[in-house]
Amino acid sequence: MGAVSEFLCRLYTVAIVFLSLLVLEAVILFRSVTGTVANSDKRVISTTEYLKLIEEKNPAILYTEKLRQQSEVECAVCLSEFLVGESVRKLKCKHTFHRDCLDKWLQQYLATCPLCRTKVLPDEIVADYHRLQDQVDQYDGSDEEMIFLLSGIHGNGLHRIF
Repeated sequence: MGAVSEFLCRLYTVAIVFLSLLVLEAVILFRSVTGTVANSDKRVISTTEYLKLIEEKNPAILYTEKLRQQSEVECAVCLSEFLVGESVRKLKCKHTFHRDCLDKWLQQYLATCPLCRTKVLPDEIVADYHRLQDQVDQYDGSDEEMIFLLSGIHGNGLHRIF
């Protein structure tokens, strides 16, 4: 009688685990479908498109002696001095940065000047770009994460089942 009771207990635990997996998969599927439908009217901009828009609004120029006399002598992002012939971006607010330094800054933060916070790109474009970054960071539905989640829910008894 003890063996039958233990078998039924294990069968019950296995049923709970598989039911939990089924419910979680259904929730993930529902979220992905509704998220796709809800966000279908919102545009997503790739990194390449985003950098192209930055280039269109603030084209890169070569740093010259004339520019040295008109603006800063060092990049406020990397704190390195500008060298004649380097590729820089001079923003509409008149602040100048290395092209690569500013591009990295604009990808990681809001698209504003690192010094005075003047907008470099419109908010809609920045939101569209960061929407893509958020999608990349979301849960990918891997089984390893699901098993880890369930082991936390069901405690240490789960290892006896598998």
